[in-house]
Amino acid sequence: MGSDNKIPPEIARELRKLAHDLSNALETILQAGYLVSQSKMPEQSLRWIEMIEQASQEAVAINRKLREILRSES
Repeated sequence: MGSDNKIPPEIARELRKLAHDLSNALETILQAGYLVSQSKMPEQSLRWIEMIEQASQEAVAINRKLREILRSES
């Protein structure tokens, strides 16, 4: 978005709140995934944990980018 296309403040505020809530949910998923990965599990189950962790990390990166955009455009 260009500087003349700023996000309206009320929309930016709601998006920031959603990004914050998403961060909290992702943190719980990441922590739970870590704790599960530390337990004794069948080898095939560890692959599922790796997939959850990788997808969670990607979601964290997307959320971080969203927050950067919100900071620069509002």
